[in-house]
Amino acid sequence: MTPCTPPRAGDLAASVTVFLIAVPMSLGLAVAIGAPLQAGLIATAVGGILGGLLGGSSLQVTGASTGLTVVTAELIQVYGWPATCGITVLAGLLQLALGRLRVARAVLAVSPAIVHGTLAGIGVTIALGQLHVVFGSEPHSTVFGNLRALPGELAGAPPAALAVGVLTVAVLIGWPRLPGRAGRLLRRLPAALASVAVATLVTVAAAPELERVDLPSWRAHILPEAPDGPLLGLLAAVVTVALVGALESLLSAVAVDRLARDRPAAAVPPQTDLDRELRGQGAANAVSGLLGGLPVSGGAMRGSANVRAGACGRWSTVLHGIWVLLAAGLLASALEQIPLAALGALVAMVGVQMVSYAHIRNVHRHREFPVYAATTTGVVLVGVLEGVLLGVAAALAVSLHRLARTRISVAESQGVHRVRAHGQLTFLAVPRLSRALGQVPRGATALVELDGSFMDHAAYETLQHWRETHVARGGRVAVTGRAGQDICEPSSGHGCRPWTPWRNHQCVQGGVREPVPRGERRPTAGSAQLTGGLRAFQRNTAPLVREELARLAREGQRPSQLFLACADSRLVTSMITSSGPGDLFTVRNVGNFVPPPGADSADDSVAAAIEYAVEILEVSSITVCGHSGCGAMQALLESPPGALGTPLGRWLRHGVPSLERLHTGEQEPAISGRPVGDSVERLCITNVIQQLEHLSAHPSVARRVTEGTLTLHGMYFHVAEAQAYLLSNQGKSFAPVQPEVWSTGAGESAESPPLQV
Repeated sequence: MTPCTPPRAGDLAASVTVFLIAVPMSLGLAVAIGAPLQAGLIATAVGGILGGLLGGSSLQVTGASTGLTVVTAELIQVYGWPATCGITVLAGLLQLALGRLRVARAVLAVSPAIVHGTLAGIGVTIALGQLHVVFGSEPHSTVFGNLRALPGELAGAPPAALAVGVLTVAVLIGWPRLPGRAGRLLRRLPAALASVAVATLVTVAAAPELERVDLPSWRAHILPEAPDGPLLGLLAAVVTVALVGALESLLSAVAVDRLARDRPAAAVPPQTDLDRELRGQGAANAVSGLLGGLPVSGGAMRGSANVRAGACGRWSTVLHGIWVLLAAGLLASALEQIPLAALGALVAMVGVQMVSYAHIRNVHRHREFPVYAATTTGVVLVGVLEGVLLGVAAALAVSLHRLARTRISVAESQGVHRVRAHGQLTFLAVPRLSRALGQVPRGATALVELDGSFMDHAAYETLQHWRETHVARGGRVAVTGRAGQDICEPSSGHGCRPWTPWRNHQCVQGGVREPVPRGERRPTAGSAQLTGGLRAFQRNTAPLVREELARLAREGQRPSQLFLACADSRLVTSMITSSGPGDLFTVRNVGNFVPPPGADSADDSVAAAIEYAVEILEVSSITVCGHSGCGAMQALLESPPGALGTPLGRWLRHGVPSLERLHTGEQEPAISGRPVGDSVERLCITNVIQQLEHLSAHPSVARRVTEGTLTLHGMYFHVAEAQAYLLSNQGKSFAPVQPEVWSTGAGESAESPPLQV
């Protein structure tokens, strides 16, 4: 077990923030479930303390489980509250056993569409049930029951309760949007606490007759009992609580890890040990059940609040649990002033937020919306476990459909017969593939295009046998695409290495070349690279990106980053940032200059691009990127800028401040881990820092930076080393970007994909 370091100031402040969120949330969940109100406080305290000490995540916050709300409510109705506590204990022991078996990563193999669909179904169920609490009544046991009763209960709801519910929702939505300096100070208070506090104050002053929180004496607290019922039903209940809680906790831990990676390198905690996290959740559930508390799990909302509040380690989680424990004993009278309508509205909004539009959009983009819809519908209409099983069945059906759905067509154009196979080539597609290949005339030129990432042995043998036979009969064949590149183009046939994403950029001048129709002349060497590259794009890349580009054409561009770089041909911005269409709004010029506002220049294109990106596209990040061996910096050092009355000479005058900064030693450039090279490299680095200052002087940029909605980054790319460096937060040195290392769960490690700036 990793030793716990002493708490730091960031942990203390973050623990208070999370505590202020957790108290009203835990009480609201207890009301929603129909459990004793102390059960929510016990779960939050035990989850915070034990989950923080024993879990595998430094920043994950464990508490009363939102994802298990529907499951727990059903268990209470079927078995009663004491037996539900016993089921929680058994589920915790099962999670401990699963953690010992190191199966946490297997849990993450569940399709995200199923997970998001499950959470959405739970959110819909929670929201419908809590509307009845806002209306002053009790939620029904089924979704249909809640829907049927809503009109009558709305008509008979006390006006004061409705007003308190509406007020709670209004404060919850409007609190993060409070304007001005005073608003920034008030926003430090969590919106959940602010909404409940405002509703409580209004209730005490204007509607004291409304039903409020009733905390029974701790002497009457109910402890767990052994559940009694059919063995199969009890087993299903234990497995459901354990697996749903594990899924929610592990996915939340991964989400918190991703959020923490945006911090400076020195403040990024170790990556979560998922098996240890599962064991910590199991221990917390077992103890919470023994003490009469709700089931617990990690929560992305609590964890993200913990990260944003500046938590440094696991002590923020532990301290928040201690504060909840103290509040349960010392602030009972204050908690009893909270109106139930406010808690119902709060939890209803949590349910609404669980139906995430961003999740729906991502699922739709990956063509898995049927899985999401089936899971959500199953959870709402039948139950959580049944909904998950329905989602798994839908995922299998979609996968089988994709595997079997292969479109094969044959077309002839200018003497070249094109056989196109769109989809995965399995034994199911072999008959259609054979018929299509049989339509190619003997001795003809053929181009087989495979748009798929998988080809089984039967399809391989069919295609390879036909290719050998066709060539032996005087025909010519080229096979392209992801599934065909390896079997039909030997690596010795061209000069491109297999790991280059621009595989065919030099292959058009030798080695394997695509067939040219009879009667058509082969392009000259001067145009071969352009035409060959375009043909390779249309053949290999266009089928893969056409759907995404069509979506971008419909929706318009929405980049999150403006990238200001040099026009040097060796600097491939999309490659070094692992970006694709729609990711970067890129401006390139000689020397990656950013003329300051009001500069004496006839070219306003850079300023116009900055204004467009900041004001219209509303990018959240701007990066100024220099590189080694920059020709503009070399020209600045060799001759006085502006000495030549040429456009290049006039443009290089924007680099004079960088040159003067270097000569005066105003800020000696530095690269962490290695010495700076010659004067050209020193000027390249200095120029990045200088252009960032020019960028900050633009009014639109300065305003967004002041508002906290725009961040500026300095970057230096060493071409020969293929190494990117980022300017530190203090702006004093460039630190190398290191590949992230991911634990595989079995002692090995693997490098992550390149960092996206």
